[in-house]
Amino acid sequence: MPGPTDNLILPFHLASGVFRGRLARAGRVVADTVGPHDYPPVVAQMVGEVVLLGLVLASGLKYEGVFTLQARGDGPIHALVADVTSAGMVRGVARFREEALPKGPVTRPVPELLGRGHLAFTVDQGPNTERYQGIVSLEGDHLSDCVQRYFEQSEQLPTLVKVAAMPPPQGSPADASWGATAMVLQRMPPEVGGKDGEDWDEHWNTATLLMDSLTAEELVNPALTPEDLLRRPFHQEEVRVSPYRPVFFGCRCSRAKVIRTLATFPREEVLELSKDGSVEVTCEFCKATYALTVEELDGQTNGPSGSDKTET
Repeated sequence: MPGPTDNLILPFHLASGVFRGRLARAGRVVADTVGPHDYPPVVAQMVGEVVLLGLVLASGLKYEGVFTLQARGDGPIHALVADVTSAGMVRGVARFREEALPKGPVTRPVPELLGRGHLAFTVDQGPNTERYQGIVSLEGDHLSDCVQRYFEQSEQLPTLVKVAAMPPPQGSPADASWGATAMVLQRMPPEVGGKDGEDWDEHWNTATLLMDSLTAEELVNPALTPEDLLRRPFHQEEVRVSPYRPVFFGCRCSRAKVIRTLATFPREEVLELSKDGSVEVTCEFCKATYALTVEELDGQTNGPSGSDKTET
């Protein structure tokens, strides 16, 4: 029985595990992420890419909590955020100045849209645990270039990343899925099964050239299953796949979290936000709106904040 073809992570190995990778297919996830927003096309594309990169990076980690990938810059898009829970739930958002977006085609999205800044990887496993964070400057034309640079410079792990996010064709139903795929291939160090030497250097160079030959159209082609996509460049290699992992769009906002957050505000500020005795709060990720009465908020006591509507 054929397996699923979307909303999944498919881990794979080449060269008996010396090279390891993950493939993320997430067309429905990307569609659900950008759907509640009226993003300009270039912004929606960047949200799709950061969601895909968040998925493919989180899937290479062992954690219980939330992995966050966040790009911040001084360009028209000043923030891109994607977070992935250890259960596979993902969400993403962009913060941008629409009037500053380029009017023509964008060929180098990092310098043209994000400008100067950094890309941060964060793993938060909850209270009483130490947060892990890695940071790399925004250098390169694409977000995938920044990710590769991080692994090669900070982790000394040769890495190739391919990402393609394409919206549905014009005339498609409003809820149509995107074409959205990311692949990452890494050369493992000797302590975890890697191999050194000129022969392995050549083998790595060949594997990266083969993977790099994949076009964006091939990556998002719905007629190619994830396994077919791996076999296309590596048909002469021994490709071993592990069981796929499902992923899905979802938001961690809730009425209780909003109440806890507003309860930390001075009452005068809450009253200034209220209209006819009610305060409306909209989640910037999923656009869910919570209407809260001042009486509800008065029933809470001030204390440490939980998570607010812009929880990142």
